[in-house]
Amino acid sequence: MIRMRFMPDRVGVCRSMIYEFLNERSPRYDPSFPRPIKMSANCVGWIESEVEEWFRARIN
Repeated sequence: MIRMRFMPDRVGVCRSMIYEFLNERSPRYDPSFPRPIKMSANCVGWIESEVEEWFRARIN
């Protein structure tokens, strides 16, 4: 699992852009961006393989 604090380095965008990718009302919404999984009341994480797959698809 990749925690939010590590996601910007992994995907090469700032934290606010990650929220934009997830927000269906945003013009930057990306339906292919992996959805976070709630780990606890205050913690979310992403499955590493899904993030890597999304990143590879974005590069190609």
